Amino acid sequence: MPADPRRRREAERAARHAPPQADPTSPAPRKRPITPDRITDAALQVIATEGYDALTIRRVAAVLGTGPSSLYAHILNKDDLDDLLIARLCAEIEIPEPNPARWREQILDVYGQIRDQYLKYPGVSRAALAMVPTHLETLRVGEGILAILLAGGIDPRTAAWTLDALTLYVSGYALERSLVQQRQRRREDAWVLSREELIDRFGALPADRFPYTRRYAPELTSGTGHDRFDFTLTLIINNLTTRSTP
Repeated sequence: MPADPRRRREAERAARHAPPQADPTSPAPRKRPITPDRITDAALQVIATEGYDALTIRRVAAVLGTGPSSLYAHILNKDDLDDLLIARLCAEIEIPEPNPARWREQILDVYGQIRDQYLKYPGVSRAALAMVPTHLETLRVGEGILAILLAGGIDPRTAAWTLDALTLYVSGYALERSLVQQRQRRREDAWVLSREELIDRFGALPADRFPYTRRYAPELTSGTGHDRFDFTLTLIINNLTTRSTP
């Protein structure tokens, strides 16, 4: 007796939506190979979601679904991973052709890009502090900044030290911003005060001991966004002495 057509159609539909059966004769799917790029991607994922303090070789290996020993085939240690992280962020920086007429503006723009890259990943600028750059992308950015300063008429040693000072400031600035944002997300950290609260506290200080802090509380707490960042970089740049043109 022929099978019921309705039941046959239902069986066919169920078969279409059933998970495929593994073929015992086919090889198991190969895992994606571990590469420096994948390690860097996973490390940035950890920092973006958990912060730089959570970054460890073991944590990155867990994201990749492997063991730490698999990573050590591609990186030496945590310092080597830091080098890869900063290089990845530097790869996003656009370096303009040095323009002697616009060199100050160009320096502000490049360091603004670096700042923004650091702020995407809370605390990652710690990786740049006290690190000797070896990756070509990191060296490319340093080369570009140095070229802009030299095009502006800054003597080589002053240009080199300015590069170091500005890079250090940007790393410290980004780290501070990341720490404040992290603490603001914790409700138990009630010490993070608003500007109005700070002005009130400064205004309540003893006048005989803190006359200027009381009087200039609005100025001490002023600035929004990256106002102070732009102020500091401009202050340094505008005080550089350029070589006299022959």
